[in-house]
Amino acid sequence: MSEYSKVANSTKELEDCEQANKLGAINSTLSNQSKEAFIDWARYDDSQDHFCELDDERSPAAQYVDLLLNPERYTGYKGPSAWRVWNSIYEENCFKPRSVYRPLNPLAPGRGEDDESFYTWLEGLCLEKRVFYKLISGLHASINLHLCANYLLEETWGKPSWGPNMKEFKRRFDPVETKGEGPRRLKNLYFLYLIELRALSKVAPYFERSIVDLYTGNVEEDADTKTLLLNIFQDTRSFPMHFDEKSMFAGDKKGAKSLKEEFRLHFKNISRIMDCVGCDKCRLWGKLQTQGLGTALKILFSEKEIQKLPENSPSKGFQLTRQEIVALLNAFGRLSTSIRELQNFKVLLQHSR
Repeated sequence: MSEYSKVANSTKELEDCEQANKLGAINSTLSNQSKEAFIDWARYDDSQDHFCELDDERSPAAQYVDLLLNPERYTGYKGPSAWRVWNSIYEENCFKPRSVYRPLNPLAPGRGEDDESFYTWLEGLCLEKRVFYKLISGLHASINLHLCANYLLEETWGKPSWGPNMKEFKRRFDPVETKGEGPRRLKNLYFLYLIELRALSKVAPYFERSIVDLYTGNVEEDADTKTLLLNIFQDTRSFPMHFDEKSMFAGDKKGAKSLKEEFRLHFKNISRIMDCVGCDKCRLWGKLQTQGLGTALKILFSEKEIQKLPENSPSKGFQLTRQEIVALLNAFGRLSTSIRELQNFKVLLQHSR
């Protein structure tokens, strides 16, 4: 390689790094009114055991962020660093032996080409462990879809232009380019959507109680917010459910309890791994969606506790923190957006042929 080529490559890497730092930075702008409200909310909130590692809101390192000012989209965070985070999530938490490699895993020997042995292994697992893998795969697919749909297409005069990137979408999901893996990922995305949809339907009785107040500090906003939320729950009930979580953890009681706890600990570990993401904005949305999924599972596995909740007295058997409620609704919003963006890509593909 000539000296000119070395300089050019070095310059390109530096530019990519600067772009990733710029696009991945968090906009932490908040009004004084919002800051005061957060302090008030912290006094009001209550908590218990969780499926995910919740951040300590009182920690000096904790930071409140306006999600509307920090949309999830392409940031330039990619390559070995991003691969290692997802590899750790799959390797440490999906009940997988080290000798079995995920298809197209860039960190695997031979780049994980032997998908037949992987799916033979997966089908041999119990239902609960297969579900766990599909949920993580669906979450991964959803995040990738957001990046493909909101890609930095060009930047002129300091003004970025965002939109769908067909080449990136095909690289991640096209049946030919992914050797059949892309459609499996998208199928897992739909499965995850159904799981979270069912969780919203199941948690409705918790919020329908008169004692539940979605506290904002403004009585009128409290009432309006609760009305809107109950309308969403009503819509979820009109949707036919295609998955029954009662089929999970239904065997030997002792074994089921142990597996359920393992499930919970694996999810907490995933939220810890998300702390290792080197891009602030990617970490923000990754943790939020992981926490939303963990909250959905907490709901699905607490149906009896939810049904026994008193109408006019505080919750004892089941409780959701403000963090969990925000994560649950935003995670489902992200999944809904993924489904919509997938339909948009289908239309673009048809027009490009």
